[in-house]
Amino acid sequence: MPPFRVFIFALVTLLGGCKANEPPALKPVSLPNLTRLEESVQAQLGERFQALTAKQQNPAIPAGDLGTEFGEMGTLLMAAGFRDPAEAALLNARSLAPADMRWSFYLGDLYKQKGDIPNAVAAFERALTASPNNVPTMIRLADAALDEGRPDAAEPLLNKALTLQPGSAAAHVGLGRAALAKKDYTRAVQHLEEALKLDSKASVIHYALAMAYRGLGDPRQADVHLQQRGTVQLQPDPLTKALDDVLHSALTYEKNADTAGRRGEWPAAADYLRKAVVLAPTRASPRHKLGTALFYMGDRSGAFNEFQEAVRLSPNFAAAHYAMGVLHEDAGNHPLAIESFSAAIKSEPTYIDARVGLADALRRSGHHEQSLREYERTLKLDPGAVKARFGSAAALVRLSRYQEAGDRLTEAMNLYPNELSFARAAARLLAAAPDDRVRDGRRALGIGQALLSRQPQTIELTETMAMASAEIGEYESAMKWQRQAIEAAARMGRRDMMERLSSNLGRYQAGRPCRTPWQTNEPLEF
Repeated sequence: MPPFRVFIFALVTLLGGCKANEPPALKPVSLPNLTRLEESVQAQLGERFQALTAKQQNPAIPAGDLGTEFGEMGTLLMAAGFRDPAEAALLNARSLAPADMRWSFYLGDLYKQKGDIPNAVAAFERALTASPNNVPTMIRLADAALDEGRPDAAEPLLNKALTLQPGSAAAHVGLGRAALAKKDYTRAVQHLEEALKLDSKASVIHYALAMAYRGLGDPRQADVHLQQRGTVQLQPDPLTKALDDVLHSALTYEKNADTAGRRGEWPAAADYLRKAVVLAPTRASPRHKLGTALFYMGDRSGAFNEFQEAVRLSPNFAAAHYAMGVLHEDAGNHPLAIESFSAAIKSEPTYIDARVGLADALRRSGHHEQSLREYERTLKLDPGAVKARFGSAAALVRLSRYQEAGDRLTEAMNLYPNELSFARAAARLLAAAPDDRVRDGRRALGIGQALLSRQPQTIELTETMAMASAEIGEYESAMKWQRQAIEAAARMGRRDMMERLSSNLGRYQAGRPCRTPWQTNEPLEF
């Protein structure tokens, strides 16, 4: 048995002797079985328990100091998932240090986790008595009232919280919920939109906003927010954040990194993951996640090193092989990308993103038939893989099978009307396909006009409008669109586009349409 475990079990054995010295009002606190925890956490809990035991045996220790010791022990136990001993320790902390609102606050959260709402409310009320202007406590109490269907009880707490902390997204969300409960949809929208401005990454707000807009009779806005709904929570308050960070655990650091990553806070995620790597150097998962964080921070080299190390530690780690494939593909190294994506699929045959990545790499490297077969395999596994649908159409274009490509794009436009890539490609194909059976300039122009009402006027879309205008013989209009495309490319420094754009302008000036929807070296991507 490792030395620190012997130490911990010895402390548990000693506990019986400690209890005799405890004040009668205090509840006994003992360490639970820690063997399921990481060694670093076992050591952390053992050391904290030893410090608590020493202070309990010291009659000269001030009650407040002993209360703090119990409180810190309680938060560790709570973070580790041991609710009953955590409750005992936090109750002792509150008895010994009633002026420290933290212990009542954490007890409130603990009771809420247990589903004991009356005790949770009582604990939060004691926390608010100890610290009358504590905003997170007000919001906890207001949330409890809203959960119980009492918006009138919640609103005074939330209004006071907003007075004390005008930038509180949580207070605005609470007031939005209260307004929804009262069917005051205008006020609900005001508060929820303000909450989203204050914390734009909290995707949980979108669902409530959708309900508010639906109540206002605005189905379009309701749909916009329903499509954006998610599980990313509001930024945690400082006390909750402190509890999240209290354990020296690789798994805890990894979990916190996941939370930061979902909010797009990649530097914070990377900091957590570096700590996880130190505590668990032989685990591949934190290495892979650290690589992902570094990738989003723009450190491609650092990301690749972490993915490579993850693969070394776990040769069948499909996600790490896939990530390496993405980096190879971004660098234009198609053979290595194909190798990495293939390794990911070998480890996990139903890995859809890896299959799409392999098909894309094959297509971009000129292996169009192989890429088409891979897209077809992917769509058999997942008919809803929209990138594979687009890729299969792109492969058919490269194979000069324009009619099949057009049919697939038309079908995809109907199936996925909000995926504008299909409409953009269809408009270009209809405007300039070499196959007379496929071209339909007026339809291309109609799709293009619809796109202009739904997206920014990109160089590519402007060029498509020029192609479609030329196809129906409106060369003056085609030249106007094409000059706009050339001017936009010049402003953006896109010299790579200038030769193609100028060449097509010459065609339109000569009264000739375009018959090349995409140049060989021109990207055709989702």
